[in-house]
Amino acid sequence: MAITISASDSAISGTPGAPRLSTPQVWGIVLIAPYLLVFLAFVLYPVGYGFWLARHPASYVALYHDPIFARAAVNTLIFLVIGINLKMLIALFLSGFFVQQRTWIRWLSVIFILPWAVPSIPTILSVRFMLNPEWGMVNQLIFRFTGEDGPNWLNDPAVALAMAIGVHIWKSLPFWTLILMTGRLAISLDLFEASDVDGANWWQKFRFITWPSMRPLYLTCTLLSMIWTLGDFNSVYLLTGGGPADLTHVLSTLGIRYLRLDELNLAMAAIVCAMPLVLPLVYFMMKRLSR
Repeated sequence: MAITISASDSAISGTPGAPRLSTPQVWGIVLIAPYLLVFLAFVLYPVGYGFWLARHPASYVALYHDPIFARAAVNTLIFLVIGINLKMLIALFLSGFFVQQRTWIRWLSVIFILPWAVPSIPTILSVRFMLNPEWGMVNQLIFRFTGEDGPNWLNDPAVALAMAIGVHIWKSLPFWTLILMTGRLAISLDLFEASDVDGANWWQKFRFITWPSMRPLYLTCTLLSMIWTLGDFNSVYLLTGGGPADLTHVLSTLGIRYLRLDELNLAMAAIVCAMPLVLPLVYFMMKRLSR
């Protein structure tokens, strides 16, 4: 029987001295081949082609002299600093609220998670419709209760960027709240019971029990959120379209502006300019996960 199996293996490998593949290894190659083909066709090739288009130094010189690029870079930093920190702080404290075991809080959590569960395009376009200065629901309510016209929400660059940050926070807040809730649920209840015996208030419990236990998860989520936010295209483009006058663009949406101007090299160069922000974040993220 052993001789028969060896002969069969030799026939599969082609030559007697060649390395033999077991049946699980063959099936592993068969199953992973479609993924590799998709990865090469839709990830590796587009990224490589984009870097090839952005290889000319003249493209970066043109970006440097374009005031819209400088404004987009500043908007990106504002979006990251304000949006991420505000979002994660709200998620941290909301996780303490939704972790309570009460029936009405559970029903409220279902409503709270809807903005994240619903697709981005209809939800953000609905917000854009409501913020219309002439017939949007928000300004109609302002006029009904105050008798005055509401602000022109999306025609002022500062207000429009603030609205985009608000939409980003509203859309992604439920996800990060759920992640931080899992961190809170992992904390032993014995620690809180002991603190009750010692007469600790809620702030002391948070400072000495909750935060030390949640800090690694909070920092990891913040890094991951920064990476995802750098690529957040929907919150800005669907709400403001980069306007007014291209003054609310961020780096993730600036490429569309150059594509509309038929400047493919500048579009790819603008995306590559985000790499100095992305690569350090990915490095620190992987370093934390490897611990």
